[in-house]
Amino acid sequence: MAHNAWFFAHRPGNPIGLDAQLGWMKSSLHLSDQQFERIRALHAQSSPQLVALATQVARMRAEFAAFENERRITGEVDFLEFARFVEQRRAVDRECAESTRRLIVAAVSVMTQQQRDQYCRTLLSSAGKPAATDSVN
Repeated sequence: MAHNAWFFAHRPGNPIGLDAQLGWMKSSLHLSDQQFERIRALHAQSSPQLVALATQVARMRAEFAAFENERRITGEVDFLEFARFVEQRRAVDRECAESTRRLIVAAVSVMTQQQRDQYCRTLLSSAGKPAATDSVN
């Protein structure tokens, strides 16, 4: 969920700055100015990689749409090409998950235990999952 929210917030043409995007963290988690600046720096540092991944995801969505369109029109599927696409999509999905995990782990390392618990509950409830936080502590 955090990954998808980040991609949504960083889509091309988004006028909202990083401070505004992370403002909810500062107010909701009661982050100190020092904590906020460190978390902001972590997000800024990961930005180029996440933007590149967002571009790959968008390209793969378009490629999948082309596969589906060809299947509907011709009734045929190039299974070797589709298998290649599926493997690439899995690799991108793994990298997206790993980059999001690294960012979350780095962010929670800046927080107190209480802030960390609240942050994890917020992320997990946004993803529709039970709020177990042991895996990032």
